[in-house]
Amino acid sequence: MPSFDTTKNISNNALPMQSRAAYKPPVYYQLTIGLLKPLYRLQVWRRSHKHDNYQQEVEQRFGKRYPAAPISTETYMPAADLNISINTNKQNKTIWCHAVSLGETNTVAPLLDALLDRGYRIWLTNTTQTGFARGASRFAEDIAQGRLSHSYVPVDSPAVIERFLNHVQPVAALFVETELWANILTKLSEHHIPSILVNGRLSASSFKSYQKIGAVSTSMMKNLSLIIAQDNDSAKRFRQLGAHSAQIRVAGSLKWVINTPKLNDKVADIDGDMTHKLTDIEARTSDIAADLGVINRPIWVAASTHSGEEDTVLSWQQQLLSNPALSDVLLIIVPRHPERFDEVAALIQNSGLTMARRSAAEAIDINTQVYLADSMGELMNWYMLADVALVGGSLVEVGGHNPVEPASVATPVLMGIYTQSCQSVVDKLASVGALYQPQNPFYQAINHTKQEHENPQSVNDETLIYQQLKYWLSHLTLAKQAGQAGAQMTKQQQAVLSRQLMMIEKVIEKHAMQNISQYLKSEPL
Repeated sequence: MPSFDTTKNISNNALPMQSRAAYKPPVYYQLTIGLLKPLYRLQVWRRSHKHDNYQQEVEQRFGKRYPAAPISTETYMPAADLNISINTNKQNKTIWCHAVSLGETNTVAPLLDALLDRGYRIWLTNTTQTGFARGASRFAEDIAQGRLSHSYVPVDSPAVIERFLNHVQPVAALFVETELWANILTKLSEHHIPSILVNGRLSASSFKSYQKIGAVSTSMMKNLSLIIAQDNDSAKRFRQLGAHSAQIRVAGSLKWVINTPKLNDKVADIDGDMTHKLTDIEARTSDIAADLGVINRPIWVAASTHSGEEDTVLSWQQQLLSNPALSDVLLIIVPRHPERFDEVAALIQNSGLTMARRSAAEAIDINTQVYLADSMGELMNWYMLADVALVGGSLVEVGGHNPVEPASVATPVLMGIYTQSCQSVVDKLASVGALYQPQNPFYQAINHTKQEHENPQSVNDETLIYQQLKYWLSHLTLAKQAGQAGAQMTKQQQAVLSRQLMMIEKVIEKHAMQNISQYLKSEPL
């Protein structure tokens, strides 16, 4: 946001307050946060004290020390009709974005890329260590260039938030999907900094949880400047919690945007011809297969898996291998959390299947039945390599991870019934036959029949998923067509990025003009 100066720069704190009042959360919330703060610090110690960056994490979470703010070349633009200069420096061009963990960081990454391309600077915060590690790797180049600063999120304590905001001096604050904190939103409102919920999602279960703390939820809804909801159901729930209709826009899900474009620039070229894109994907897939020595083998990947899911997929792999037509099938397992790599390796060994590990640089040979991809930053490569992808967090009650990642590289998708985190995306992909989910009413098989196989009504959901997996691996031409339908659907949905970006910039511009108007009223030129 520009500041206005004839003889000096004016920071966000010096600008006049906007007319919209700040809504404070109830006293019981303030007292609870104060009481829980020491316990939270103990929790951080128990979880992180053995890590090399423990001291850094504590300092950032509790407001003791932060990295330097993002840097930017100062640019002065004359505003002739106002007879003042607009100074777009690092203090008033920084946008704070909070993404809880890995999934939210991946989801918002293309939006942050777009904001960086428009000259904004970003301060990214994460809650979890997995999210922090992903942010550090995904934006390593931007951090090195000083365009993006990165830290853990401050605790929801007024004093800590005050120190954080004074240091960062953001022009706006973005919160990804669901996680909101009442004191943070109040402080932003007091400092006339617009707060925007991007890619907002509120499931029925989350809605019930927020209803239990109704006064706190209402204060948060009132303090938000804009809620960009993924779908109409979420928008309705936000209204029921106390948001005004004028605060809410429905723009679709950012999960549709390929969220790791820097891994593969060709695949990320969403404006290119679809045929050319598919050709690029096939060429890249052939290169990866040749490097790993897995040419002409059917391959499926179980990606972003959680505890309880690996046992299931290993059982399915054993069943597939017992089929003479699929005796050379290869399973790639990509656990969601790095701290589980060794645990999953032990599960594979106990299953009796022959394993190779990525982290040990073990080669895949004809006898390898399971490849443990225990590495970071390579997920899109495994999706490209696979003939079929199972997206994890959906066989257990996690909510499901993003199926657009495999769909964007023309790989057909399987998911379990727990997909509340991405249901609208799941339904759209199912409607074109690119994603199979048991009992999904939108599913239309690629050969235009309701099911590619007949099933007794008594068959359970996991059996249905296994049968679809076996079917696609046995009919790779149909699997390829299903994957291509997903890539086409993904391309059609890319406009969600420009819609959410436009909404964010409008809010920033609106607040800038309000501050200009109020400043001119209070300070004669």
